[in-house]
Amino acid sequence: MNMLGMFCVRTFSGLVGFRTATCVVRPLHSFPGITVAQIDEEVAKLLELKARLGGDDGKHQFVLKTAKGTRDYNPKQMAIREKVFNTIINCFKRHGAETIDTPVFELKETLTGKYGEDSKLIYDLKDQGGELLSLRYDLTVPFARYLAMNKITNIKRYHIAKVYRRDNPAMTRGRYREFYQCDFDIAGQYDAMIPDAECLRIVHEILSELDLGDFRIKVNDRRILDGMFAVCGVPDDKFRTICSTVDKLDKMPWEDVKKEMVNEKGLSEEAAEQIGEYVSMQGGKTLAERLLQDHKISQSKQACAVVFEKSLFHYRFYFIFFCLYYGVVFDLSLARGLDYYTGVIYEALLTQAGVAQISTEAQNGATSEENVSVGSVAGGGRYDGLVGMFDPKGRKVPCVGVSIGIERIFSIMEQKAEVMENKSSCLSHG
Repeated sequence: MNMLGMFCVRTFSGLVGFRTATCVVRPLHSFPGITVAQIDEEVAKLLELKARLGGDDGKHQFVLKTAKGTRDYNPKQMAIREKVFNTIINCFKRHGAETIDTPVFELKETLTGKYGEDSKLIYDLKDQGGELLSLRYDLTVPFARYLAMNKITNIKRYHIAKVYRRDNPAMTRGRYREFYQCDFDIAGQYDAMIPDAECLRIVHEILSELDLGDFRIKVNDRRILDGMFAVCGVPDDKFRTICSTVDKLDKMPWEDVKKEMVNEKGLSEEAAEQIGEYVSMQGGKTLAERLLQDHKISQSKQACAVVFEKSLFHYRFYFIFFCLYYGVVFDLSLARGLDYYTGVIYEALLTQAGVAQISTEAQNGATSEENVSVGSVAGGGRYDGLVGMFDPKGRKVPCVGVSIGIERIFSIMEQKAEVMENKSSCLSHG
């Protein structure tokens, strides 16, 4: 009888997948006088229980959903996307750009060493016939590889395609693991700051035409940052890693950024405090003039010779125009974390990001507002050394470009469309 008891326990365990919380089976010897017929009856009950619980029969329970950080788009959403794409493409073409395409994956070594701390977000693929491959992280590095391979030294190009990042997705803020980038780049020799100014003008035209609300364009220069780091006592070999930390100021408060610099990056408290003084500065041409007169900056040959004589001299007249007409602000906290930037860098932010007014008058006689922050909606900069990293002879091609944060723009426009639809529905039923 004890053998039968063990059989019953094992049968039960196999039938319900060890769901002992649902039913408790005791050894057979604790039930004196039990018969085989009774055992058969209990087994039948267990089989019935298994059927009710939806036993897997050895099959994996498949959950039907999209992968993390991805999404589907219905026809209404695709109509919004098509409108945005058309607006962007028309602007790129107005500025004389022609389009190219590159593979969705690249050799892993093509992407390695170009993104700094963000390299950990690259999707690596399994070995495919002897080649180590990775999904493209952005469209800029493949563009530089394309220029070097084809020995192109002068082109205006735009490229709209999907890129992939193993990031922490935030779907409501337009941050995905698979998403589109809309890039415009100018490669070749031009008068100083002319291509950079054209990229800023493109950002202004697109955001104005899409009517997303008020926005601000922040500008800085990697050479200014390097000079600032030098006078603050940052070792040369920590410039890029400290730059990546400064780049987090739009997501983290200064105290957390400082803590990362000191505790994780090994920077001294004094150096971090000095950086904090500089990155709090922003303004127009008056800030450039103020920095030129800064006592610490004037003591640094690197800052004066490498940064300000080559950089702020151009900004002095360049900002007069753009600050007056395009809402550009010079912001020392702007860093752009990618390693390949070598000069001017910029970023566009909505100052009233995705404000949705949801009428609740029928409930409480008031109107509430729900703000959805989406972060920057465009960014870019100059990367004069990237093409040379792929050229066998190290020949450099000056490049500058901008990428429109299309998914974040979609998030705002989808929300606006939903709000308008709700308002129309309320009016029709009012």
